[in-house]
Amino acid sequence: MKILFFVVFLLLSNIGYAENLNDALDRIESEWAIVYYKTPQTQQAEAYTQLLNKAVTLAKQHPNAAEPLFWQALVKSSHAAHLDAFSALTAIKESRELLTRVITINPTAMNGSAHVTLGTLYYMVPKWPIAFGDNDEAKKLLETALAINPNGIDCNYFYGEFLLQSNNLKAASQYFERAIAAPIRKEQAFADNQLKAEAKLALQNTKDRKIGSERNIFLSLFNSAEAE
Repeated sequence: MKILFFVVFLLLSNIGYAENLNDALDRIESEWAIVYYKTPQTQQAEAYTQLLNKAVTLAKQHPNAAEPLFWQALVKSSHAAHLDAFSALTAIKESRELLTRVITINPTAMNGSAHVTLGTLYYMVPKWPIAFGDNDEAKKLLETALAINPNGIDCNYFYGEFLLQSNNLKAASQYFERAIAAPIRKEQAFADNQLKAEAKLALQNTKDRKIGSERNIFLSLFNSAEAE
């Protein structure tokens, strides 16, 4: 009987662990979405710093979980847009290392979100010797994400963005349409609705044969160094 109670205790403890981790992850996701989409630019750097501390603390509390590492990486890469070129380069390299760890621990964590984010970094950042940009690696990672979660908003949207950057307008339109048609995740409704809105705008621009003139934030950070 004591053994039975011990087993039941372990099961209940694991359930509580999962619920607490999931609740904490949902809070970090919600805060990130508010900072990224709604917080004024002048206040974002400090907000990202505070959020990163929360993600780091959560990772220490759950050292075997992949998800807190993913959020560390995403917050770091988002924060990079508010840093000087050297610090930004350091941040995105650290993000790459964290995302690689996530994929090693659990390649399907969060429906392959680490593949999406890492693939996006690979096509956004400058190539060697400035950074690690690599379109072939980006394509492989984004297609892996699609294989894991073919109906996901983020993997379809960012693969569409990748194709758009490559001037493959017809294929990009197809993936933007898939992102728009993708189901909204209840726990990430705000961020998903924002991304759907971006997908609709991207689709319209693609149909109008207008590739956005706004320079990629990461490329902008390093253009002066690249020129040298």
